[in-house]
Amino acid sequence: MAPVAQAQPQAAGPQALLGAPAALRRVLELVRLENLVAGVSGGVLSTVALHPLDLVKIRLAVSDGLAGRPRYTGLAHCLRSVWMQEGIKGLYQGVTPNMWGAGASWGLYFFFYNAIKAYKQEGTEGSLSAGQHLVSAAQAGAMTLCVTNPVWVVKTRLVLQYEAGGGTVPRRYRGMVHALMLIAREEGVRGLYRGFVPGLIGTSHGALQFMAYEELKSGYNVRRGRPPAAKLETMEYLGMAALSKLFAVSATYPYQVVRARLQDQHTHYRGVWDVVSRAYRNEGMLGFYKGIVPNLLRVTPACCITFVVFENVSSFLSTMRH
Repeated sequence: MAPVAQAQPQAAGPQALLGAPAALRRVLELVRLENLVAGVSGGVLSTVALHPLDLVKIRLAVSDGLAGRPRYTGLAHCLRSVWMQEGIKGLYQGVTPNMWGAGASWGLYFFFYNAIKAYKQEGTEGSLSAGQHLVSAAQAGAMTLCVTNPVWVVKTRLVLQYEAGGGTVPRRYRGMVHALMLIAREEGVRGLYRGFVPGLIGTSHGALQFMAYEELKSGYNVRRGRPPAAKLETMEYLGMAALSKLFAVSATYPYQVVRARLQDQHTHYRGVWDVVSRAYRNEGMLGFYKGIVPNLLRVTPACCITFVVFENVSSFLSTMRH
């Protein structure tokens, strides 16, 4: 098992880089395809395994007590209710865009992050500082969100399709492609980018996670008298991934509640401040942490699966390339 692959310079086609700023051209020269493939693999596998918990998290997050939607008393009640009313299909409602979104997000995130990190490490010795890891991850997150936000809007809309009126009310969206087309036609680009602002703020989540992950790995190796970039065992990677995810979730979860409510088709909000003020007025501070338990139960193992798959696949592909 190897640590996150360090990207090495690779020539890029002159036409592809024509007109790009010097820094961007250099970053593009440093991208590695194995980082993209490894990230997609980890994201898809973790999503398939843990999607029902993501569905529960979103339904609890938008449960404001005001809209005419199902009410759940907690994680177990929500899971049981969806299972009884809709079966296994209901628990996997919205899984297609979730797989596309998670695969693309993790793939692009690792893709951009490792290229940016390699660019910043050029001409220097040793590893980057915690601040440099933080900024690199935030930049990668912003670039990724610009590509994937429409997929997350569709996932939220599909997850929040309820069996209303005893199943007599037809569902608005037939699937991922239909939802994308309908939202684009009726709401335009703005509809596809609902929740983008809190999502952009939410890049701090990934930035904090990657900073913590990198610092934990290097600090652990240094304490054991090894080089900061030395490879770890699988269980050590699992521990680093779990701790970094718990830290990031605890620090940034409220933005996910705000984002889910902005993307919800059942309630209209005028913007981020409208969501924040209404949630605080009606639910207090606890309203911003609705759904955090199923979220932690989902994202912690999901993160562990994703990082371990990434480390293995990227290492394997790097070996094959050489």
